[in-house]
Amino acid sequence: MVQKIKNVTISIIHYAKDVQVVGLVVFCVILLLVSWNGLSAIQSNYELQLEITELEEQNKVRELAKNNLELQNQYFNTDQYLELEARRQFGRAAPGETVVLVPKEVALSRVADVQLMRVEEVELVAPQKPLWQQNFESWTDFMFGRNVLE
Repeated sequence: MVQKIKNVTISIIHYAKDVQVVGLVVFCVILLLVSWNGLSAIQSNYELQLEITELEEQNKVRELAKNNLELQNQYFNTDQYLELEARRQFGRAAPGETVVLVPKEVALSRVADVQLMRVEEVELVAPQKPLWQQNFESWTDFMFGRNVLE
């Protein structure tokens, strides 16, 4: 048994002295290092792309809110709005119309409960990822030793 181990050890040493084997091992080590570096670059690019996508979505929401405010300002400058506000605040009426005052409690009892949200109060929610993508990211986090709790 000892002789067999000795023979295997000698053959491994003899095999390791071969230039082709040493060159192949060095090539494999370099290939692994380059691959590992490429994977880290891909991972950082992926994270940056996610951040860019999130910021673009926030930008779109804010752009829509800005457009909404611009339309609201245009409405506030119309004669129709001024007439309605004069009727509401001052109890004015057009010639030939009769003003009927309804108590606030009665009017509100007939209206559905609607809450208007301000732009600042709207919480931005990231879109839900597909199950396969969540699973893949969980596995990559596990393989690279990241403990990411979402």
